[in-house]
Amino acid sequence: MTVNEQLSAELDLKLWQVEHAVELLDAGNTVPFIARYRKEATGELNDEKLRELEERLAYLRSMEERKADVKRIIEEQGNLTEELAAAIDACTKLTEIEDIYRPFRPKRKTRATVAKAKGLEPLAELLYAQNPDTIDIDAAAAEYISEEKEVASAEEALAGAMDIIAENVSDNADHRKRIRELTYNTGVINTAATGEEDSVYRMYYDFSEACKRIAPHRILAIDRGEKEGFLSVSLECDTDRIINYLLKKETPKHPAPTTPYVEQAVRDSYSRLIQPSVEREIRNELTEQAQEQAITVFKFNLKNLLMQPPIHGKVVIGLDPGYRTGCKVGVVDETGKVLDTGVIFVTHSEAQKASAAAYIKELIKKYDVDLISIGNGTASKETEMFAAEVLRSIPDCKVKYIITNEAGASVYSASKLGAEEFPDFDVTKRSAISIARRVQDPLAELVKIEPKAIGVGQYQHDMNQKRLGEALGGVVEDVVNSVGADLNTASAPLLSHISGISSAVARNIVTYREEEGAFTSRAQLKKVPKLGPKAFEQCAGFLRIKDGKNVLDNTSVHPESYGAAAVILEKCGYTAEDINKNNLGDLSAKVKAYGAEKLSNEAEIGLPTLRDIVDELMKPGRDPRDDVEQPVLRTDVMSIEDLKEGMILTGTVRNVIDFGAFVDIGVHQDGLVHISQLSDKFVKHPMEVVSIGDIVKVKVLEADPKKNRISLSMKGL
Repeated sequence: MTVNEQLSAELDLKLWQVEHAVELLDAGNTVPFIARYRKEATGELNDEKLRELEERLAYLRSMEERKADVKRIIEEQGNLTEELAAAIDACTKLTEIEDIYRPFRPKRKTRATVAKAKGLEPLAELLYAQNPDTIDIDAAAAEYISEEKEVASAEEALAGAMDIIAENVSDNADHRKRIRELTYNTGVINTAATGEEDSVYRMYYDFSEACKRIAPHRILAIDRGEKEGFLSVSLECDTDRIINYLLKKETPKHPAPTTPYVEQAVRDSYSRLIQPSVEREIRNELTEQAQEQAITVFKFNLKNLLMQPPIHGKVVIGLDPGYRTGCKVGVVDETGKVLDTGVIFVTHSEAQKASAAAYIKELIKKYDVDLISIGNGTASKETEMFAAEVLRSIPDCKVKYIITNEAGASVYSASKLGAEEFPDFDVTKRSAISIARRVQDPLAELVKIEPKAIGVGQYQHDMNQKRLGEALGGVVEDVVNSVGADLNTASAPLLSHISGISSAVARNIVTYREEEGAFTSRAQLKKVPKLGPKAFEQCAGFLRIKDGKNVLDNTSVHPESYGAAAVILEKCGYTAEDINKNNLGDLSAKVKAYGAEKLSNEAEIGLPTLRDIVDELMKPGRDPRDDVEQPVLRTDVMSIEDLKEGMILTGTVRNVIDFGAFVDIGVHQDGLVHISQLSDKFVKHPMEVVSIGDIVKVKVLEADPKKNRISLSMKGL
């Protein structure tokens, strides 16, 4: 089976879809470009399916390379047979290839290699043959006694021979595959406390769960607890069943004189060589699966966070709360331009608090502020209470506030990028500006931060950082391109995530814009240094120009399809001017009346591209984030003590994890909706029901001020 055939079977895709997608990827096209502008070629595969295909393609190709390497090495040893080559070619996992390669791999010093060096291999073969004829085993072993080879007795010779048998049994690929299956299917993960100290891992101080049922987040918690020294972990399985399997495979029905020696070697092989190795493999596999699940959740959360709707046209005060160093203040206008910065102290003396209140009131009046954005970190509760108190004291105040996820703000503030963007402000004030800007355009601000630092996942620091970075980078790229970017206002960090644009080219675009003035057409991109024809093809459709020479430059219609768009307009009785006037309300109906297939043929495009062009012509400059429900803006604050069982509240989903979702209900502490409380129906994973940013109704089940814990439910609401 070829790689493309395997991808087709695994991903449930037609072979031609896979072949075309692979061909496009190999030609240097990006996933967003293929998903948006090559729908006919791939059968309309979306970016998620293409990412999955791209990742699996890389894995299968690396596996093919490994197969070739293994066959080459075995052939150089003179041991490659047709059967062995066929077995390697049939492998579907890297572990299967390594199992076959194990006997041929150069060995470090082992008990078996030492025994072979002493010339005991013939004795091992004699024992393993298990000939039914009577044999004087002691006499046969005595022949291998040698002072020169350091074999002092027949017992030592027999022990060495059994070491060789044990290693041969351990190296058997079929045995390892079957034992791995039996260990996983019968295995139980057991954990225990290593000491008396209390910790966040207390629920695992006496814990057991079957390997095939244990939840991914439990695996990650157990791994971390073990790494930090709070837990000891073991894997218990049906050892008797495994030993019986090995004995059945390695010994005859009717025992021979040497069979007891083989049985002893088999038991030693399992306990000393196979069991520890297979347990490591299974635990590693469980960890890898758990990490993949965690990455999936992280990707889901990150995508929804990045797709949060911008709050346009607002003058915003950003507050970065703090105790000792005070609360940093940043004021930005409707476009994100910094108007003012400062520091206030809201947790110190009453005099300082009063001074802070007067300062905020002055800023509100001076800059006609619409919204206060409060970071959700240290001292957030006190800052929120302070802001609510200030707003209550202003007659007919229309200013509202919002709690903003500040994860990564400090990382950005201390970064080279933060220093370049705001060289005149210190690190602390940059974070307040970032918190203000995050509500104006979450995507534009969050792309400046490494995705791993945004903090919407679980156990991100315990994962394979390269794999996590690649997965999250793909999410950012897909979201940025689905939203698009304004060519005349987008920052270099945002542009660098556009299809086909590198960081260097993004900086060149900004430099060109600063030196030559605003772009008036997409075609001008070709004049940007290092932005060649391929890069232009990849990026042009995702970049917008408002009020440019060509109205199509403010849509996601690719320049390669401008001719097709003109044909569509002409055949339906419209002109480009009608796009500007937003006068294409019945375009869809006219296309249907004319005949979509006929029109696609005349425009020389496929039906999927025709549909996309029609959608864009009807809504030029549309932002997909506008369809998302706006965040909850507040005017007053509640405390956990105000919560009563049965209260119905509106909240915002802040994080989604394997066992539930955390919801901001206007109290400093987010409440947990456990997976069992998410719906009246059975929920396999919270992602089926909620996403970050969702506005949801919740009922208070319990509020515990002492433990600072809130339990919520969405059932029946």
